[in-house]
Amino acid sequence: MNLRPEQLARRLLLLLGFLTLLCYLPATRHNFINVDDPLYILENPHVTTGLTWSNIAWAFGAGYAGNWHPLTWISHMLDCQLFGLNPAGHHFTSALLHTANTLLLFLWLRMATGRMWPSLFVAAFFGWHPLHVESVAWASERKDVLSTFFFLLSLMAYTRYVTRSRIAGEAAQKGITGHTLPADSGLDGSQFTDHGSRITDHASFWYLLTVAIFALGLMSKPMLVTFPFVLLLLDYWPFQRFVFPRPPVRLLLEKVPFLALSLAASVVTFRVQSTWGAVATMQSFPLPLRIETSLHAYGQYLLKTFWPEHLAAIYAYAQHPNVPAVLGSGLLLLIISVAALWTARRLPFFFTGWFWFVGTLVPVIGLVQVGGQAMADRYMYIPSIGLFAAIVWLVDAWVERSPQNTLLRLRPAFSVLAFIALAACLVRTSSQLKYWQNSEILFRHSLAEAPQNYCAFGKSLDDLGRKDEAFAAYSEALRLAPHLEEARYNLATLLAGRGQFDEAITNFEIALQDNPRHAAAWHNLASTLLKAGRIREARECMLRAVDLKPDDPLIHCDLGTLFLTESEFDSAAAQFSEALRLKPAYTEALMNLAVTLLKQGKTNEALAHFSQAVRLDPNNPDARFNLGLALLEQNRPAAAEPEFAAGLRLRPDETRFHYRLAVALARQERTNEAIVQYREALRLTPDFPEARNELAALLAGEPDKAH
Repeated sequence: MNLRPEQLARRLLLLLGFLTLLCYLPATRHNFINVDDPLYILENPHVTTGLTWSNIAWAFGAGYAGNWHPLTWISHMLDCQLFGLNPAGHHFTSALLHTANTLLLFLWLRMATGRMWPSLFVAAFFGWHPLHVESVAWASERKDVLSTFFFLLSLMAYTRYVTRSRIAGEAAQKGITGHTLPADSGLDGSQFTDHGSRITDHASFWYLLTVAIFALGLMSKPMLVTFPFVLLLLDYWPFQRFVFPRPPVRLLLEKVPFLALSLAASVVTFRVQSTWGAVATMQSFPLPLRIETSLHAYGQYLLKTFWPEHLAAIYAYAQHPNVPAVLGSGLLLLIISVAALWTARRLPFFFTGWFWFVGTLVPVIGLVQVGGQAMADRYMYIPSIGLFAAIVWLVDAWVERSPQNTLLRLRPAFSVLAFIALAACLVRTSSQLKYWQNSEILFRHSLAEAPQNYCAFGKSLDDLGRKDEAFAAYSEALRLAPHLEEARYNLATLLAGRGQFDEAITNFEIALQDNPRHAAAWHNLASTLLKAGRIREARECMLRAVDLKPDDPLIHCDLGTLFLTESEFDSAAAQFSEALRLKPAYTEALMNLAVTLLKQGKTNEALAHFSQAVRLDPNNPDARFNLGLALLEQNRPAAAEPEFAAGLRLRPDETRFHYRLAVALARQERTNEAIVQYREALRLTPDFPEARNELAALLAGEPDKAH
């Protein structure tokens, strides 16, 4: 059956999308990962409460977690609105976006080059390569797939702009005036089917649309700052808009709005990351070390593209890089770059593809070091497109330029090899995807690659309650990297949970020496100091935590609790109220605010908050107990009784519920029932003088002395 090119393209598009989505569907059975997912999603009240106007305003105004990417925050909010905290929905959205990106890449390449099969192979390698598993399977990396979605849409709009500009220019040269392009003009508009449409105003429309979509991409992830550079590369090939090596001034001026947006995004990102403490100093990572690590990373990215083995969630930053590996990577980078320049006229696709790979990696290659990783698989999501295009078009050119008799043998052979490579990618991607089922599997697999993986592995064990194994993993991480702050922080938290307060405090302080802006470390240090009875120091640390992370309801609640213990009721009420503003359904803050109001004599307001806490969490025994207690304070024993009874159903062996239920029954003169509850309270806690005395009074027939 002979199919027209458009029919074949549609079928290939459907097959490509189906296989890509099918490959990543197993991710919908995976859990969240304990690195970044809690910070970005699970414990972020602005995200978990879904799409609200206040949350959207926060997304545009916040530099939370060292990132300014409002559209990414909004996409996470939308997922929470639709799926709650069920990881399946979040992973499905990322898989859909990756599938859409794969299809958009095929459509754009075909639109820009007019070549179907090379475009298909590039898109398939992009969609199925195992280096991209991290970007899709890690919920926190939504920014990768979302920003690339806008990146590819903006490239499609730019391609339309270039074509419209060319048609309009050719029309002007032929003396065609007006706003329409006649169908018999003889101009090359074959990529589009609307020859009779307006032409003089369409170019500017597509240009402005490109700028607008690019801005959306920057609001998803600022790594797109190299977009103007990519456009210049595309102007050379496939658009052939300037003569190498000096483009017309008009093409450079055309890029000014894109450069302005990139510069603004770079400044905002640098300031946000610096404020968050994510940007490393030159003392920690000297410039020569950064250059060495960057060169080595380029070599590793190339190696892992061709041979995707030893993929890890975290790659350690080596303080003493392997010199032969660095020199080899640098030499390889130089040779290929010189070759790309030397053959730019004959092989323009190689020039564009290679420098796309080199250039789009620059923001994350480590010259400006953010975090402690040397490289990351996710950083190859966009750069790999250039590499795949260079390789596929090189092979295609070599085959096409072969003699006719050789061509007949080469084309089927290379087609078979290409399909084998794609099948290998699918198999390897499916295998790599399995490691992302949960934190323990992921970081157990990654342990050989970096000490940071020992830290993350320990956290996964910690979350599972396997504390001793977690302690050993944190200790190993610190043995390999003594200044790994997150391992130090996690070890300190574990020690605090064991009641080893002095050791915990020491480790928190060491972690804060390495990163004074670690809000969680200040918070947990404050909590540990409070448990150790060092209240003044705890107060100072808690205030520092609030300054560093003012939108964390837990810190506000704990600071309010500290004020409450110091009888600073107004300050405590203010902190609990702020916690509730940030997280309206925060039961603990509601109860603590109610207790504070009781202390201030505001009984009716306190009762309202206790009642709301019970409505929000009817299976919370503390909420039941506090509401019952407040009702007893108002001398409403009949209303208090069901609250204590509900608490008993939840905690049948707690003395306090038996005792308070006995008091409520005694006040209603239900003596026999009250005696049963007093006796049960004394059975559980024999040394309970109030219960003993009140029971004695009831047995002696003196109920007034019982309560």
